Amino acid sequence: MKFSTRKLVILALMVSLNVVLTRFASVRIAIGGIEGIRIGFGTFPTILTGLTMGPLAGAMVGAVGDVVGFVLHPMGAYLPHFTVTAALTGILPSLFWKAIGKSERFLPVMTAIGGSQLVTSVILVPILLNHLFSLPMATTIPGAAVSLIMAAPVYTMLFLRLHRAIDPSAIAIKG
Repeated sequence: MKFSTRKLVILALMVSLNVVLTRFASVRIAIGGIEGIRIGFGTFPTILTGLTMGPLAGAMVGAVGDVVGFVLHPMGAYLPHFTVTAALTGILPSLFWKAIGKSERFLPVMTAIGGSQLVTSVILVPILLNHLFSLPMATTIPGAAVSLIMAAPVYTMLFLRLHRAIDPSAIAIKG
């Protein structure tokens, strides 16, 4: 896959936004001495990239953002499990939206964003926290679900506003 300079700059900007919004502009709630719940807009640049530039670009922003964020602001040991989850955060919305038919109406977009976040934030992350740190899923799933319920409509509105304001073909990455 070939990336133009313009597209690489956009990807770098999305990684920077991901890192800043995730690591420095989020509310973190510790459970059992580790981060159990994070509330913020950190995943939005990854989702936006996945939806506008494709699943590979979304995966790159999610994974690189996770690694760079860890280097700049570590919270414990590096665990690649969460980097894979961050990459899936960029892949799944694009795949879900394509499966739904790429309609630019509120409900289909929110279904793609909410469904993908359900898989990554509400299912995978609590499973990983349980497996790696023995945190009971009963303590992590409710917070993640509440965060998803609040974030999905906001992410959808932001995406639709931005998507309608920019020319998606100007940043779309062709296979």
